[in-house]
Amino acid sequence: MNRAFRSLIALLVLTPVSLRADDWPMFGGHPDRNRVAHEKGLPTTFGPENARWVADIGDQTYGHPTVSGGRVFIGTNNSKPRDPSVTGDRGVLMCFSAEDGKFLWQAVHEKLPGKTAEDWEYTGLPSTACVEGDLVYYVSNRAELVCRAAGDGKLVWLLDMKKDLHVQPFQASASSPLVVGDLVFATTGNSLDEKTNKVKNPDAPSFIAVDRKTGKVAWKDNSPGARVVWGQWGSPAYSVVDGRPQIVFPGGDGWLYSFDPSSGKLLWKFNCKSYEKPPAEGESPSKIQLPATPVFAGPRVLIPVGIDVDSNDKGCLWAIDARKSGDVTSSAELWRLPGESFGLSFSSVTVQDGLVYAVEQAGYLDCIELESGKIVWKHDFLASLHGPVLLADGKLYFKTGDGEILVLQAGREKKILAKNDKFDHLDSGSLVVANGVLYFTGQSKMSGVGKLYAVAAGK
Repeated sequence: MNRAFRSLIALLVLTPVSLRADDWPMFGGHPDRNRVAHEKGLPTTFGPENARWVADIGDQTYGHPTVSGGRVFIGTNNSKPRDPSVTGDRGVLMCFSAEDGKFLWQAVHEKLPGKTAEDWEYTGLPSTACVEGDLVYYVSNRAELVCRAAGDGKLVWLLDMKKDLHVQPFQASASSPLVVGDLVFATTGNSLDEKTNKVKNPDAPSFIAVDRKTGKVAWKDNSPGARVVWGQWGSPAYSVVDGRPQIVFPGGDGWLYSFDPSSGKLLWKFNCKSYEKPPAEGESPSKIQLPATPVFAGPRVLIPVGIDVDSNDKGCLWAIDARKSGDVTSSAELWRLPGESFGLSFSSVTVQDGLVYAVEQAGYLDCIELESGKIVWKHDFLASLHGPVLLADGKLYFKTGDGEILVLQAGREKKILAKNDKFDHLDSGSLVVANGVLYFTGQSKMSGVGKLYAVAAGK
């Protein structure tokens, strides 16, 4: 069998999830995780009066809505029980009708017993669901990779990564799964043990590929091993670069890992902490790692580093050549923006028309040339920024920690179009768009009830 034919077979087997024209079926909307939508006619200035519908959810929501097949999925907590018989702190995946916001079903997961750091109280279910056909995949607060029927929530299979793979989660399991071909990929969340400050099970996998129909593990990898800095919360991204399919995982040791999706063979790895100076004698090592999800842009992978904005650690935004092989730390850097130019970030970037839009947690939004890494413009919004940018209809949409939805014009000219602040408190999470409707979450500090909003142009 010649090489060209083998490559063709690999591409056919590893076809990304089937996308409906204007759905948003996964974190980032696409397998490359680049949050760009080809929607038109979206509102710029809007408030609750523009809502098609509003649904009650829990009072803490860290994941993003997923919209597919006329349904909206969101992970949250149980502060607003949909079932009166199910009370107390829980992780919950809720499903609503995209047409009118009618509650359809929920899946409820109990908290892990007695160990707050493994499953932080009231954080609910931070994973953003991935929908493929009539199945929905997510990671529960209990470090379970779960597959359910999208129509009624019936359990298809469940992989208990803590029990079966000996994974030690820390401060919630947040990976957003990705389906490519017959496999579903996820970060397991294997992390430090809070009591010992060491990785309890370094041989436990950090990344897994699972048969999407059966839940059987196809391959696994524990590359970070005992070097995990703290936790592992980032999610995988997929692309085909120069004919080579690859799945990229952000490791808890600050390295970015790329694997052949079908076999699990390591293609390349890159040390995203290599810009740091080694700690001086007596200094504690930094907790810098990769909580954001990588984004593919052609042959490049872009990812920021981050963790605790109140620390003395410096940030960095990397552009890495995904065409290399092996340990590519010294050869694959295309450009970087170090801490003097770019701060710590939890957020994936957004790329269009040769420009990168990147969020710094301290409150800056940066517009950067994709080819050179040169900053085109930077704006300080004087508020924390936790979620990535959505680019749609020629506009940039994102939320601030001050409870605003900001809308900017996309492009080289910095232009603020609107500040929308009439909704209940908006902080974590991000906006998504599907079929002409913007979806986002908020919570009321007064009532403790969260909201899921569906907003479109007009009333």
